Amino acid sequence: MVITGLQIFLENIPGQLKGKRVGVLCHAPSVNTNFIHIIDLIYENKQLELSAIFGPQHGLFGQTQDNMIEWEGYQHPLYRIPVYSLYGRMRKPDSRMLENIDALIIDLQDVGARLYTYAWTMKNCMEACAEKGIPVYVLDRPNPIAGIDFDGPVLKESYFTFVGGAAIPLCHRMTIGEIALWIKAKHIKKCDLKVVTMKNWNRKMMYYDTGLPWVLPSPNMPAPSTAIVYPGMVLLEAMNISEGRGTTIPFELFGAPFIDPYRLLKHLNDKNIPGCRFRMHGFIPTFNKYTGEYCNGLQIHVTNLKIFEPVYAAVEVIDSIIRTCDAGMVKFNDPPYEYEEKLVPFDILSGDNILRESLLKGIPMKIEKERWKEETKNFLKEFKEIAIYNENT
Repeated sequence: MVITGLQIFLENIPGQLKGKRVGVLCHAPSVNTNFIHIIDLIYENKQLELSAIFGPQHGLFGQTQDNMIEWEGYQHPLYRIPVYSLYGRMRKPDSRMLENIDALIIDLQDVGARLYTYAWTMKNCMEACAEKGIPVYVLDRPNPIAGIDFDGPVLKESYFTFVGGAAIPLCHRMTIGEIALWIKAKHIKKCDLKVVTMKNWNRKMMYYDTGLPWVLPSPNMPAPSTAIVYPGMVLLEAMNISEGRGTTIPFELFGAPFIDPYRLLKHLNDKNIPGCRFRMHGFIPTFNKYTGEYCNGLQIHVTNLKIFEPVYAAVEVIDSIIRTCDAGMVKFNDPPYEYEEKLVPFDILSGDNILRESLLKGIPMKIEKERWKEETKNFLKEFKEIAIYNENT
């Protein structure tokens, strides 16, 4: 079984933290193998004094369902400690939030997709702590889809937003600890960062291989199978196509009222996209796009993880939708999106404007994929310098 950074940290509290006041940035999956939450574990630990709690998007325990639903802080009902929201009026801790802590402990479960916001909340915290001289401890957790190869464009700096703050691929294979090291090396060199690494984890593992319990990290990430398709299918979030929010299998279902599902199904299956097949499956979302309307849709079924490319599969889906719908029906959403007022939402998710323009021009997605491979080669040269884990150990 994989031993997480949380377990290792609690078994051997760093000497420099003993007796110190600590803040904790965490969420629902911040638990040990007995499902005991880090807040309770730290509060009961006599070597530390828990003095502040921070929560990211979706709230401390995933109570806010959809995107851009902010939440505000409160006092912990049992421990009478302030709980600060970093997805509301503030996304970066201010001086008031940090005044009573000597160190910040971060325990977040990422899902292997660059646009998942937790890593960028971590970046904001690292920046705030660097400004105050407060050390940061990141307790590492598995990337649940690390066994899937790098995929998708590398984010360009001119497209940095709250859904992407580092030049890494869309499907990146990094752990949250490695992302923290990348952020320190590239952006916040003054951050006093310490990553508590895992034991028994390697980059060929999927979450099913870890032996760890799955606790959904956000309301629309119910299972590891969702994380497998998410890095690509989430691009539909920036279009007038439902990505399956409001159903029980978001990101596996997709569709819209104006889609011809028979035509789309044939078009997709004729492409023989590696590692997956498609099946007709209509749905009626209970919230988000097309609430209460019947969507002509399909479900993506991953059939071979060894060759499945989540971003490439998704862009072939988008290409097929464009090609099988009447002209002008498929649209890319306009700003704003996730606090970004100017850039096109699809572009900040994908990493640049090239993919969207290629889709609109009908350029084959295999050409796009070759572009990503070249970008990833350059990324890997630098990533090898900070990577904690290798392929096998």
